[in-house]
Amino acid sequence: MTARLAGKVAVITGAGSGIGRVAATLFASEGAAVVAADVVAQAARDTVEQIVDAGGRAVAVAADISDESQAADVMTAATQQLGGLHVLFNNAGIFPGDDGGVLDTPPSTWDHVMNVNLKGVWLCCRAGIPAMVDSGGGSIVNVASFVALVGAATAQVAYTASKGGVLAFTRELAVEYARKGIRANALCPGPIQTPLLEELLADPDRRNRRLVHIPMGRLGRPEEVARAALFLASDESSFMTGSALVVDGGITAAYVTPE
Repeated sequence: MTARLAGKVAVITGAGSGIGRVAATLFASEGAAVVAADVVAQAARDTVEQIVDAGGRAVAVAADISDESQAADVMTAATQQLGGLHVLFNNAGIFPGDDGGVLDTPPSTWDHVMNVNLKGVWLCCRAGIPAMVDSGGGSIVNVASFVALVGAATAQVAYTASKGGVLAFTRELAVEYARKGIRANALCPGPIQTPLLEELLADPDRRNRRLVHIPMGRLGRPEEVARAALFLASDESSFMTGSALVVDGGITAAYVTPE
């Protein structure tokens, strides 16, 4: 069977841990050459080491994708070191602990979340799309969230607003570039068992307030989101663009909290 990303070059942001690392190793196992970008340089290098040890091809780039020049450096690594750009998985994101209600969230936290979660996606697309066009087209996968579709039961106003922006931006991107061979889709995960979320949900009461709203009764696993990202990145989803693929354990389908 032909690898699903054979001959492709993929950029993955936030590739140093969680969903990003799992996606990087998965994409590489499916034939992609991978640029693993992360704000933590050693984390990016560790991901690349895993890929190379498994026989794959990858390069690490330390980058804060909320900075225009650093976002551009990531795409330059794809074209100059790996020969092109066919898949852009905008996975990097943050969720600070003091992101709460409208009246509680500090303006500095709002700005920081928007800079990484929304502006960062825009900057990566702005830098990556010309390379993708030059490579003959490709697929952009942006990580939004289930809270881009429904209000969060636990207040997290900056994160929710940023992910709503990612979803709207993805639709706009899809329409603008559909006839240039570029597809753009959004992933809308529910709560996923990553180091970031484990830290936020260390308090059992806070964790239970989340779990009670998930009909499947558990957090998602990074590989469950990574596999959905692989589908959107590959030609298997060739007639999909401007879509929101929900991977949330049933949260957005539930009208009442299950017993």
